[in-house]
Amino acid sequence: MKYFTLLIALLLLLGCNKDETASAFAAMERVFLLEEIDGQPFPSRATLQFPEAGRVAGSAPCNSFSGPITAPYPWFELGPLAVTRRACPELADEAAFLRALQSMTLAEASGDILILSNTEDGKMVFRAQD
Repeated sequence: MKYFTLLIALLLLLGCNKDETASAFAAMERVFLLEEIDGQPFPSRATLQFPEAGRVAGSAPCNSFSGPITAPYPWFELGPLAVTRRACPELADEAAFLRALQSMTLAEASGDILILSNTEDGKMVFRAQD
């Protein structure tokens, strides 16, 4: 009985520490299109998606990217991103997008809207695509 109680306590403890990011972002099986950064319309096409638990991927104006999400939802922290290296006329927009994305620390999802923000008043607004 003592071992059974210990086993149940251990299972409960492991369940309480479960990474909520995996389930929260995995439920977002959609592609999100960036609409604005810091209140300004984004002039190029950039997307964000969550292909599997603990991962982010998408397309910047010129290149595709992917990487790990390293903080539990609702926090948002990215590990190193792998980015392809294609040149295009929108490289400045791409740099701004990737810099903003990597500075975000909080995620809020409601319906078709995903908002990423940080403590420096940075904000990225995405809308799910059908």
